[in-house]
Amino acid sequence: MSTVPAEVLPTGALPATSRDAVDGAAPLAPRARLLPAMAAVYRAQLSRARVARIPLLFVATFQSIGIMILMRGVVDGGSEARAVVAGSTVLVVAFVALNLLAQYFGQLRAGGGLDHYATLPVPPAAVVLGAAGAYASFTVPGTAFTAVAGSVLFGLPLGHLWILGAVVPLAGAALAGLGAALGLLAPRQELATLLGQLGMSAALLLGVLPAERLPGPIGWARDLLPSTYGVEALARTFGPHPDWAAVAVDLAVCGAVGVASLAVATWAYRRAAVR
Repeated sequence: MSTVPAEVLPTGALPATSRDAVDGAAPLAPRARLLPAMAAVYRAQLSRARVARIPLLFVATFQSIGIMILMRGVVDGGSEARAVVAGSTVLVVAFVALNLLAQYFGQLRAGGGLDHYATLPVPPAAVVLGAAGAYASFTVPGTAFTAVAGSVLFGLPLGHLWILGAVVPLAGAALAGLGAALGLLAPRQELATLLGQLGMSAALLLGVLPAERLPGPIGWARDLLPSTYGVEALARTFGPHPDWAAVAVDLAVCGAVGVASLAVATWAYRRAAVR
């Protein structure tokens, strides 16, 4: 059998190996678009969370209900009762979206999981947004149960609990972005766990306790906590005549903080993935 030199063949007739040698390495697959990649990460994380995080969701829910039962002996009603129920409800979101997500990304970074994601043609924002959305969505049953139980315990109206449909995703985005950033920026996994626990403790102390009972400097720290505006929005709806304009402002601030915290988490992911 005769052999024809490759240079005399037309370009289209070159064997695959010869074309690779002439043209260089084969091009990689195109980078996935943001929304489909985010949806894939969201589904994967939600499936994983259903298996591994259900016991922790029970812990978060029972913790919030236990706090409300303890506060029932101190708070009779009025604005303080509204603050306790709203803070305990958002605390479920803080436990999962902030605390657990900080631990997850800290573990992912320490165990080399970020190297796996870095090899995939997936935008960094899709990884952060998909994981944050899954952890925030996972809190929906616990927040709804806590809000109903707290309203019954303190005699608050149930008619405006539909506002949870806005409070949970907005507060969840803000807290999940903060948790992801803490987990990705922490130099060690143990420090990520510690920061997640401290963030949840801050949400507990500054969110559940009535604002008027806090000293001035601590009240300023409360204003810096992302979940505060979700707590305020929910607490306002328990009143006899809710100020819906103020509720909308609180939700808008919560949403803006969520966008900012998720942007910081995306930057932290890029920073951690290239190291």
